[in-house]
Amino acid sequence: MIMKAYKKRIVDDILALKLKSKGAVLIEGAKWCGKTTTASQFAKSTLLMQNPATIAQNLEMAELAPARLLAGDVPRLIDEWQLAPVLWDAIRYEVDQRDAFGQFILTGSAVPADETKIHHTGTGRITRMLMRPMTLSESGDSTSTVSLGALFRGESTIDGENKSDLDDIAFLICRGGWPKGIGQDTDVALQQAPDYYEAVVRSDISRVDDVERDEHRTRKLLQSLSRAVGSQAKLPTVMADMKANDLDTLSETTVRSYIRALKKLFVIEDAPAWNPNLRSKSAIRTTDTHYFVDPSIAAAALGLGPDDLLNDLNTAGLLFENLCVRDLRVYAEKLNGTVFHYRDKSGLECDAVIHLRNGSYGLIEIKLGGEKSISDGIHTLQTLSEQIDKTKMHEPSFKMILTATEQYAHMRKDGIAIVPVTCLGV
Repeated sequence: MIMKAYKKRIVDDILALKLKSKGAVLIEGAKWCGKTTTASQFAKSTLLMQNPATIAQNLEMAELAPARLLAGDVPRLIDEWQLAPVLWDAIRYEVDQRDAFGQFILTGSAVPADETKIHHTGTGRITRMLMRPMTLSESGDSTSTVSLGALFRGESTIDGENKSDLDDIAFLICRGGWPKGIGQDTDVALQQAPDYYEAVVRSDISRVDDVERDEHRTRKLLQSLSRAVGSQAKLPTVMADMKANDLDTLSETTVRSYIRALKKLFVIEDAPAWNPNLRSKSAIRTTDTHYFVDPSIAAAALGLGPDDLLNDLNTAGLLFENLCVRDLRVYAEKLNGTVFHYRDKSGLECDAVIHLRNGSYGLIEIKLGGEKSISDGIHTLQTLSEQIDKTKMHEPSFKMILTATEQYAHMRKDGIAIVPVTCLGV
């Protein structure tokens, strides 16, 4: 069998650094996003916990003699470790005994169902990192000629040509960043997200914490959350949308449990609210903004393909925002940053704010395209920038319109960068 060449991931460098500085690294993230493949590039030995031929033995050994499972050349990869949560304490203990960095890599596509078997946090011994589906830069769909890091360093000259049109963007949204879909024929590439979605609603939603959940209800919830992408819709609003679609017996407690399960599976990843120091007295909305870890999940939940998005540009715009947020999160993490969303009581809203650990930040408006929408985005960036109290915060490192359809990346005379998402990289 011919193995596909490994596509370098942005988290490779993050993992390498973490292995140098801690005894064990836990890589978490959605199924099929490439955790095991990436970890395998670093591992010198591997234990596949869910191997059908050995899973019963592995689980028994984890309870009776966990040290045997941990023996092997280092870094030793323990794949899907959460199947045996007792391994966490065993790994922490082994790291202490060996007193060396780079001993273990753990991967997990869900939070353990039974966390009562974990007695220690692992602080100082085990560090965590989150892995997401592939960005356009990683999949080769972005030229990466515009560097987010360079913008934070004050780069004032940017350049790049967008060779993708709206049809291409619709395809990229529906294909998603699932490694198995990259480089495949269109029909194969577009099958990955629906298959992932079906696995979530049919089994994973219940298996994640051994609580039986209704498939039909899960579908309705994911559809409602898909319609709420990029919004701060509160739970009663989501529930009202679910009830409007043929679910009349629903409790808030039940829906919250479903949402917790989806978060444990790393299916949904909301953006926290950004809270800057402002000159004005505007009250800042603190509700998280709804996103999926990959836009293709929302497309699959709504049963939409590329042609459907082209016929519904409003939905296409929302899912394009989710695609951009996915990529920005990965790029920002490499720069020690976090992606936030800003909205205040006046309705002023900024789609993405990247805030670095050193206090630097960039303001980003995401627009599918069109002269009016880009003009509106520019106005938003200028208005928000003017409201920030510069005596208490830095000036923004950059202001950017991230778009789908502009042909060229360029810096405007007013200092606002216009960047096609297919030109952006870390």
